[in-house]
Amino acid sequence: MSMTVLFFLMMAYHLIGDDLHEWLGATLFALFILHNILNRKWYGGLFKGKYTAGRLFQTAVNVLLLAAMVGMMISGMMLSHDVFGFLDLNAGMLGRRLHMICGVWVFVLMSSHLGLHWALLLGASKKRAAKWTGSKCVIAVSRIAVGLSAAYGIYAFAVRRLWQRMFLLIDFVFFDFEEPTIRFFVDYIAMLTLFAAAAYYFAKLLRKQRKH
Repeated sequence: MSMTVLFFLMMAYHLIGDDLHEWLGATLFALFILHNILNRKWYGGLFKGKYTAGRLFQTAVNVLLLAAMVGMMISGMMLSHDVFGFLDLNAGMLGRRLHMICGVWVFVLMSSHLGLHWALLLGASKKRAAKWTGSKCVIAVSRIAVGLSAAYGIYAFAVRRLWQRMFLLIDFVFFDFEEPTIRFFVDYIAMLTLFAAAAYYFAKLLRKQRKH
């Protein structure tokens, strides 16, 4: 959760400034290393067991996220003037392009990664939800809210043209420095919901097909 919040703030580069962006990036880098250390057993199990379609999908998301995160961190160090300025790395256009494309892919894959682990949170909350009065109504309202948020996420993804940055169709990102902060976070939360829900339901579909 801390990594997700930090990444949201880092995506708001034009709202937080360059110095804070670098320090948040360094903190995210440290948490990323810790996250992988805590989940090191996952790497040991990569070459064990049978690979179903669902496991292939989850592994692909995790490996691509790892690659995108490493690319973002390396390019971040290349562009750094404060935290890693002592390295005196010459970023050039390559570093800027790498940071731009990796940043968006990390966001998309991180959202998908959260969606693939959403079942764990749902499983933990079902027992509590069952105690609520009218829990079926609560679940229905929650699904509607997620659906509406994901639908708006499609609109936000298109308007903000993140797909152009994902496939390096542009060389520079032009930020709207007058954009209201609330609008920025609403858009990105909606896009996170979109990719998380897409990954969750796609994995669920793969599990159903396997049973059939």
